[in-house]
Amino acid sequence: MTDAGGWIRPEIERERMQAVEQLGLLDTPKEERFDRIARMTRRVLGVPMCSVSLMDRDRQWFKSIEGLALTEVPRDRTVCQTTIARTYRGVPDPVLVVEDAADDPRFSEIPGIGGDGGIRFYAGYPLYGPGGHTVGTFCVYDETPRTLDDEELTNFAEMAGMVQRELEWSEDLARGADIQRSLLPRPLQGQKGYAVSGACLPAFVVGGDFYDHHVVDDRLVVTVADVMGKGTGAAIVAAAVRSTFRGATRAFARLAGETQADVDAGVAASAAAEQLAEDLDGTDTFVTAFHAVVDLPTGTVTYVDAGHGLSMVRRRDGTVEPLRASGLPLGIALDDAWDSHTSSLSPGDMLVVCSDGLLDLLDEDSDPRAVHAFVAAHVDAAGLVAAVGDLVAEMPPLDDVTIVAIGREDA
Repeated sequence: MTDAGGWIRPEIERERMQAVEQLGLLDTPKEERFDRIARMTRRVLGVPMCSVSLMDRDRQWFKSIEGLALTEVPRDRTVCQTTIARTYRGVPDPVLVVEDAADDPRFSEIPGIGGDGGIRFYAGYPLYGPGGHTVGTFCVYDETPRTLDDEELTNFAEMAGMVQRELEWSEDLARGADIQRSLLPRPLQGQKGYAVSGACLPAFVVGGDFYDHHVVDDRLVVTVADVMGKGTGAAIVAAAVRSTFRGATRAFARLAGETQADVDAGVAASAAAEQLAEDLDGTDTFVTAFHAVVDLPTGTVTYVDAGHGLSMVRRRDGTVEPLRASGLPLGIALDDAWDSHTSSLSPGDMLVVCSDGLLDLLDEDSDPRAVHAFVAAHVDAAGLVAAVGDLVAEMPPLDDVTIVAIGREDA
């Protein structure tokens, strides 16, 4: 399935590259979980260099590298392409050990092999991605010829297994991120007189922020929440909070014989908190939340701000009015309840709710006025959300960033 030079058949290479891309790791920052394994391997095997790499279409890119000042090298100038190709030739032993690459005609002409300070010894393990395709290698190098004895080969295999498990964890996270994105609401269309835009940008692959919006009859129901913490644990809790808020409003609507949007925002928040109390207490987690019902014909906003503190109305003239907080976050006091408050949207006004990840990007002292100034500078919902996306692209956040903007258009 490959030729002697290490190349892979085109149809297999397409599948292999799809697996590489599905991992979502190419050109991502260094991560301690990979660096730690590389450092440990150098100590255990007594080698000066170690790397974790992914094999792209035309380059070998290093996710982690110890002892070499490299980020990437051309694919056709690597020993690792042979390590990868062996798996498609049915070679039973996955590890490739080259005692002296400078004396091996397959590799002696590769730049960096042999010569003063060049690589002589190489050992590489293939790394596997989705579908069982080889996506990269875990390698050790030395500037002098050597080999690995049986114990060292066993240790090397164990270290390669650690890297493989991290890749599988990355794959699971990527799947989780796909699911989390699919739970975000679809863009609202056809809401005459209103423009609704939103974005949820996790600091890591998955995050603890979420937003939700849906229309029932002539009312728009909006929820934005921020679960304490980041990453997978927060994402699991966020999914539970989202479904609980939806379920609470629908349950009250059925019992009252009313539409979902007719349920008081404070009642819905209190009911959701009651249902979540045991889970939040058991996980030692709290959630800040904003939940609102917008009456589309009148622009009246009935809302609860449960410890969120970053909800506001941008008026047509550019002034920003913070909305009143309604109480503590969910999960702080088990028997707490939340009262609803009202505001209004006139033509040209915009309701804006964001998470504190945006505040952290805008002001190191976490002064909410920085968010107010940022919002004041943007007239429409889509432009504001796009500006937040640009900001996150320029300054990768340490916390999840979520924003929802609902603009009432001119009649």
